[in-house]
Amino acid sequence: MDIFAALFAHTAPSARTFFTGNLCATAQFTEGGYLHFLKSGALTMSRAGESDIILNEPMLLFFPRRRAHRFTGAAEGGADLVCAKVDLGGDTGNPIGEGLPDLVLLPLAQHPTLGPACDLLLVEGFGENDGRQAAIDHLFDYLLILIVRHVVASGLVTDGVLGGLADPRLAKALTAMHEQPRHSWTLDDLAEVAGMSRTRFATHFRDCVGRTPIDYLTRWRMTIARELLAKGKPVKTVADRVGYDSAAAFSRVFARVMGEAPRQVMHRLT
Repeated sequence: MDIFAALFAHTAPSARTFFTGNLCATAQFTEGGYLHFLKSGALTMSRAGESDIILNEPMLLFFPRRRAHRFTGAAEGGADLVCAKVDLGGDTGNPIGEGLPDLVLLPLAQHPTLGPACDLLLVEGFGENDGRQAAIDHLFDYLLILIVRHVVASGLVTDGVLGGLADPRLAKALTAMHEQPRHSWTLDDLAEVAGMSRTRFATHFRDCVGRTPIDYLTRWRMTIARELLAKGKPVKTVADRVGYDSAAAFSRVFARVMGEAPRQVMHRLT
């Protein structure tokens, strides 16, 4: 069972590179999520309300959501960096970002499996090959998947959907919902998939994921619906794809969960 396949198919994390080079002054980062790769040198990371951290070894720094921070390169030699803005699949209803810590620090010396991708990132980031920008962006996309794998496998995240996917029983139910959003799932159905009693499943799911199984299913359906609407799919078609017989019923639920009507999304994103 691939617990990430359907999740990533609809909320694929992505990164877009905006800086490659030597930082010898100060840079402020304030908008959205970021993924930074410190190649060499030293820098000081500052965040409001937190003590400064001096970083002086190769590492990945992952800010999954908006968290203002500042880098100051060392006075001598600065710091060689590759930086990308991160999109985990949309702010509203996005399940991947739920439960992730504000900052994930991954020194390469402690996480050797990240090394090959980072080596390629350096070749592209500090080279001058044609197609360099696209190559760097795709490598960052891959690193994001590796990071999500890591936080789930290592237990760094204990709640939200990623916390649920770290639980073998809840992972079965979550994967079933992710793979078959159109199915008319009931609480009993999902408990059976998880191999748990109805009451135990409902309680454990809510304690771990942070919402009821049916509420999560609804939000997952609306996340998929938003993706389809952004691609210009008709409301009636989208409603059917996520398990609603009536476009009107779907539109009411979508507006309640996402805060805007389906047609507003279509006009704004298509």
